Amino acid sequence: MHTYGCIMYARGEYMPLLQVRDCPEDIYKKVTIAAKRKNRTIGQQIVVLLEKGLGQEQPNIERRKQVLERIRARKIADDIKKVDAVALVREDRDR
Repeated sequence: MHTYGCIMYARGEYMPLLQVRDCPEDIYKKVTIAAKRKNRTIGQQIVVLLEKGLGQEQPNIERRKQVLERIRARKIADDIKKVDAVALVREDRDR
């Protein structure tokens, strides 16, 4: 059975917890040294290393900005632009 936990932050956001057991001591020491050099906590350093390993080195905010730019750059067909969203909502509410 897999269990996991989450922490709720002040803004009401949840972040999953990750616990690593049986971490080899040499890896733990390397992570600790790297974290101290970068003025990070061990947890922050682990997240940075995971992001690099997964090819997600950009912060979330940067990735979100890129997605929004791609969405804005999409071409929208003229017939879709002519749809009156307000009228559709009113029609749906009147049902």
